[in-house]
Order: sequence, then C-alpha cells, then structure tokens
Amino acid sequence: MTAYQELCESLQRRPSRWLVTGAAGFIGSHLAESLLRLGQSVVGLDNFATGSRRNLEDVTLRVGSEAARRFVFIEGDICDPRACAAACRDVDVVLHQAALGSVPRSMEDPLASHVANVDGFLQVLLAARAAGARRVIYASSSSVYGDDTSDVKQEDQLGRTLSPYAATKLIDEIYAGTLARTHGLESIGLRYFNVFGPRQDPQGAYAAVIPRWTQRLLSGESCVVYGDGSNSRDFCFVDNVVQANLLAAFAPASALTAGQLNIACGARTSLLELYATIRSLVARVKPEVAERPLLHEPVRAGDIAHSLASIERARELLGYRPAFDVSRGLQQTVAWYAAPGKAAVVQASEPLSRAALEAS
Repeated sequence: MTAYQELCESLQRRPSRWLVTGAAGFIGSHLAESLLRLGQSVVGLDNFATGSRRNLEDVTLRVGSEAARRFVFIEGDICDPRACAAACRDVDVVLHQAALGSVPRSMEDPLASHVANVDGFLQVLLAARAAGARRVIYASSSSVYGDDTSDVKQEDQLGRTLSPYAATKLIDEIYAGTLARTHGLESIGLRYFNVFGPRQDPQGAYAAVIPRWTQRLLSGESCVVYGDGSNSRDFCFVDNVVQANLLAAFAPASALTAGQLNIACGARTSLLELYATIRSLVARVKPEVAERPLLHEPVRAGDIAHSLASIERARELLGYRPAFDVSRGLQQTVAWYAAPGKAAVVQASEPLSRAALEAS
C-alpha cells in the first residue's frame, strides 16, 4: 500500500476541515472533489476571475448530494481580508490554488499578476495564521527556475526569472518561508510542472496547450506551436497534484524544512510528441484529423525551452508516487473533452451552499 493510499484511509476515519482557494478553478475543483469523496468538510473560496461556476456544479454532481452538503462556497477575492478571514474560520488545512496564471498574461499585465498572486497570497497566509490553521499548502510553479540550464530541475538551483508570473511565484515562496520563521506558520510550496486534465479551460488567449489542442482538433481546427516544437515539458496529470497536496498536508514537520517541492512525473515530452499523441487519441472519435499538420509561429517572450523535474525530494519527504504518466493522463483527458455534452453547463443535483461574508 502506498503512502497516499494509507493517507486516504486515515482521512476517511478522521475527517478534517479544509479550505481550497481557487475552488472553482481547474486544480482547485479537483482538490475539492477528491476531499469530499474522502468524507472531508471543504470550504471553497473563488471570485470567478478565471474559475467557473460550471466546475463547482460538476463537482456537486459527481460527489452526490450527501457529500455536497459538506461543501460551503464563499464567493470572494483573496485580496479581501474579510473574505479570507471568513474562509479560514475553523479550518485545519489551507490548500491555496487561487492565482492569476499564464506567463503571456503576466507579460501583458504584470501588475494584475502581482496583485492576485502576491498581495492575495499574503492575505491568505495572514488569515490562516489568525484563524489557527495548522498548515498552508500553496501552489508554486516550475516557472521559478527561469533560465537555469540544468537538464533536470532541482529545488535548490534557480536561474533568473523570465516573466512577471515567475517573479510572483518566487516572491510567494520567500513570503511563506519568512512567515514560517517569524510567525510560526507551517507551509510548503508545490512547484507544479504543466498540470493537465479534465475541466482545464480550452478557451481564451491564455489557455494551456493540452486543452487548447484537444479542443481545436475535436472542432476540426488546426493547432499552433510556438517555435519548432522541440521544446519539452514535464506534463503532470491533475490526480498526481491532488495526491501531492494531500500528502503535504500531513507530512511530518521535518518535511517542511525543504520549503518547496517539485510536483511532476519526472519525464520529458516534446511538444511534437505531445501533439502526435493528442492527435492520435482524437482521431479515434474524429478520424479526419489523423494527418492534420501542426502549424508553427514564432517563439513567445517569456517561454522556456525545456522543463524536466527531479521529483526525488517529493518521493523521499512526502511518499509521493505519480499514479498517472503522461500517456494514461492524456487518455483520460481527451476522453473527457470528447464526451458528448461535456461543453454544456452541468446541472447540479443540489445547489451549493453559500456562506455570507461576515466582518472579522
């Protein structure tokens, strides 16, 4: 039995109360769903800047009405101290996922990324401490490695940041470490590497490559790659990220001294390889795309050429073992996007409860 399987059994016997910020987003909604399935009580906080009510309705539908009664949703902004205080009340663990993502978005509007990702993050940390939360697990990013030329990214070796988004995540890591030393707030940052899976938004100028390409091929459209397609990433299925968050929440205090941990699969996939796999999976339901070529455009500012994670530290300190490799994750992801009616608004079996914001 893996460490994660043991933890899941333990959680079902001894439920906790969790806050998931960004609960209406891609990763946040998967965390909320998994926790509810494990019998936990969950508070969700989101302002719908990038999240979707449809994601929350889908969570409710999937977990069922009984589990949904253990989910309280607060519509609010992490930059609002009242919203953070209300969300953190009586919470044991905070899983902080709320952020304004996307390197290109941050290049166009650095201030918006700073306000959401730095000011909002600090508000969450302070509210968690004030409420007596036991630990904060927060989403960092592989973008913090910047122009580090190492073949494999190690947590202790960073290059120069290449985007405002990367800078915000690095500042978050500094703040978390500082508050751990000065205010005694337990925290650990998870450096996500190119997370993908169901519910990831395929629309908009800042959509990630896997949902964008999958949706375009399903719609009979051509896909675009920036550069020659040799760039590579360590793509990580969302269920692996859920595992890492839950393990980090109950890891021994000695694991916190690491500060940040890479969360990925530890395998490199080029964008050309990625496209070929997605195209072959989509071709099972839409045969006419089987030979559709990939279009090329110039490299975007702020993009990095290659990204591959060492996950040995997470294995050692958390017992993290990715259950999904890229191939298996893509099979589930493409099947989800290809399912009939998946784009339609999901009707919840029972409305989500909404907590009124109260002055702290």
